[in-house]
Amino acid sequence: MFTGIVETTGAVAQIERQSAGIALWLQPQSPLESVALGESIAVNGTCLTVAEIGSDQGAQRLRFDLLEATWNRTNLGRLTANDVANLERALAAGGRLSGHFVTGHVDAVAPIVTWEARGADHILEIEPPGELLKYCVEKGCIAIDGMSLTIADIDGPKLRFWIIPHTREVTNLEHRSPGDLVNVEVDMLAKYVEKLTRNP
Repeated sequence: MFTGIVETTGAVAQIERQSAGIALWLQPQSPLESVALGESIAVNGTCLTVAEIGSDQGAQRLRFDLLEATWNRTNLGRLTANDVANLERALAAGGRLSGHFVTGHVDAVAPIVTWEARGADHILEIEPPGELLKYCVEKGCIAIDGMSLTIADIDGPKLRFWIIPHTREVTNLEHRSPGDLVNVEVDMLAKYVEKLTRNP
């Protein structure tokens, strides 16, 4: 379980294709202290397991093993060397919940339609698959590349967000452009409500 509050970013150091899947090596911008093998970390909002901890010239490196399904169904499969991903460790018991409950199970990818400055802030618009829109409401929460964001407006098929300078500077949004694909996870509480209220 995660909260959608990005802890740091990580640059892609290496991608290795193996018989059992893909090994993804990331170099955190800020070392993740006390990180342990087997620990869950959200990488662009995708829950992955730390398979190896290493270093390169004193810089921490983490290896994650991905199945082909994960590689193909998320934007992780579009990563290349030096690309930047958002990182968040799982919520510790008794920890502060600053965002919303995020499982790390990506529902879909969506293209960025608009990403531009508006005064001191930025506006971000994405167009998720239509079947996800029923889980989205204005002022509701959604995870975009693992970031807990508030939906400012729903404009037809598009979701609009206002991004403050701090969020842009400490996440991979600083490296994003229109056309890029982001991982989307809708609020799981909305899914439970739908199931409980659905007509048999």
